[in-house]
Amino acid sequence: MPKGIMVVQSSPSDPSREDEYNAWYTDTHLPEVLAVPGFVSARRYKVLGGGPEGHTYLAVYELEADDLTAPVKELRARGTSKNDLPPLGPPPIATIYELLD
Repeated sequence: MPKGIMVVQSSPSDPSREDEYNAWYTDTHLPEVLAVPGFVSARRYKVLGGGPEGHTYLAVYELEADDLTAPVKELRARGTSKNDLPPLGPPPIATIYELLD
């Protein structure tokens, strides 16, 4: 079965809402994502030292599926709690990578 990762870069719209953003991501969004077949695990990271302009957070999701885009499509079809999300900064950037043999 093919394996891969989905990398998502995101940020809260306002640094004063960072705690709210992280609570939503950890307590609500990650469990929703990991409930979708094909998503195996997730890890989150925060850029050190302020980093370049743009996104502050990175999420890496491990995928295992015959079609690596299928879990993402299923996640979108299920809908998520994005309406409960504190406003995001720049639009999130999601990229899927397939593991090479």
